[in-house]
Amino acid sequence: MSSYSIKDLEQLSGIKAHTLRIWEQRYNLLSPKRTDTNIRFYDDQDLKLILNVALLNDNGVKISKIASMDSVEIRDEVMKLTERSLTHDDQIHALTICMIEMDEDRFDKILSTNIMKLGFEQTMMNIIYPFMSKIGVLWQTGAINPAQEHFISNLVRQKLIVAIDGQIAKGGGKKFLLFLPEGELHETSILFASYLIKNKGHKVIYLGQSTPYDDLLSVYNLHQPEYLLTVITTSPSSEYVQEYLNSLSKRFPNAQILVTGYQVIGQDLVFPSNVRLLNYIRDIKEFLEELVPIEQT
Repeated sequence: MSSYSIKDLEQLSGIKAHTLRIWEQRYNLLSPKRTDTNIRFYDDQDLKLILNVALLNDNGVKISKIASMDSVEIRDEVMKLTERSLTHDDQIHALTICMIEMDEDRFDKILSTNIMKLGFEQTMMNIIYPFMSKIGVLWQTGAINPAQEHFISNLVRQKLIVAIDGQIAKGGGKKFLLFLPEGELHETSILFASYLIKNKGHKVIYLGQSTPYDDLLSVYNLHQPEYLLTVITTSPSSEYVQEYLNSLSKRFPNAQILVTGYQVIGQDLVFPSNVRLLNYIRDIKEFLEELVPIEQT
């Protein structure tokens, strides 16, 4: 069983801690537990309840009415709402509940429904990627446990691999070498980048997770790609990121190196001239749009 502080509930639900305390006192919505040292905490059931309450309240259901409903009634209303709503925030809320409950069938249904309505790329850009970014930060801060993060990451990874396998190679275009640094296992962003790059008609050489430096160098020498793309989420750690970027720049001076991830975005780093920071997944798409006129000349 996981335990959460009221700040964790605020981060996951979007409801201010002050509001949660008022609801707790006025409507008896939550029943916090206490540690042996008398510190208040909440469990998975409390988190699921607050996520459901937040979703209903955001869609106009008064908190007084929600408080009068039992857990089954609340869940039924949430299910109806997420099946008819196209609001991105509502879908992200619903996916968060699936993560807490580890409900694979429900997660798959939500994802498949959105893909049918919005298309794969838009579902990834507007729902899955913001959701995964949120989950990544919460995992880093300890607000969710590794099992929950791995559960969701693997389901999204499966969807991405199926989508990539279904792409038809167009030939031509630029060469992109995609890899994760040694020790880095968070693959979702780089898989989606692969999908976007191939969708624009460019060639992807995909090395994936935890690529040893020597292997990266040998593949580069063989294929001579114009671009290297990597995502740094946990490895190398923050004190070694600058050194790693400098090393990439020196070892691959003729390539443009594209980097993104938790360890580089918003950090106090100096980027060498052939290293470009991508702040968000949308930046990859925009970068690819910049290449289109070059390919047409």
